[in-house]
Amino acid sequence: MSVIKANNIHKTYTETAVPVHALNGVTLSVEEGEFTAIVGPSGCGKTTLLNILGGLDTPTEGTVEVANTDITGMNDNQLINFRLQNIGFVFQAYNLIPVLTNKENVEFIMLLQKWPRQEREQRAMELLAQMGIADKANQRPSELSGGQQQRVAVARALASKPKFILADEPTANLDSKSTANLLDMMAQLNKEEQATFVFSTHDQRVIDKARRVITLEDGKIVADITR
Repeated sequence: MSVIKANNIHKTYTETAVPVHALNGVTLSVEEGEFTAIVGPSGCGKTTLLNILGGLDTPTEGTVEVANTDITGMNDNQLINFRLQNIGFVFQAYNLIPVLTNKENVEFIMLLQKWPRQEREQRAMELLAQMGIADKANQRPSELSGGQQQRVAVARALASKPKFILADEPTANLDSKSTANLLDMMAQLNKEEQATFVFSTHDQRVIDKARRVITLEDGKIVADITR
């Protein structure tokens, strides 16, 4: 089943002196359970595409469907609610809330979704255990290494069982060992929970782990390889 369908996506930024054509007619679909990397040189449109797929940005032209729902015409409030219910995000800057414990960070989306407290806490602890940091549950993000913080961020993205997880350069700030550990854990979660991951990345280690690699150049898909 397709969880994402993007059709003829164009994105032009007109705020600059010369218009910037970031995406030029991108069409793709992502199936449930995929582990996909979007790759290409800097400025090729990777992050723009990821933001449009996640409803963080809107295309100049074209449509995006998530779980058979067209999100292209939604207003800001509708998009906020839709993202909350359907999409998990992992960013290179972690974006954890510093005043919350790691367990509370994982629980945060479920709290917004009004999950019962016991279910929230159980789900958070299960995910922290899967990520190998259950013993850090009551610490705060500042007490963790970068790799451990990114594991908390991945657990938070997965917590409410979203339709898919978008990860924008999730290993950019990590050393080799932390990257390898994180990728192994995400691959395991992909297998065990059928979690769908879509990465934008320059990192060859992520590319090597991906089962599908979509290459962008000048805002267009120039290769789409499943292996």
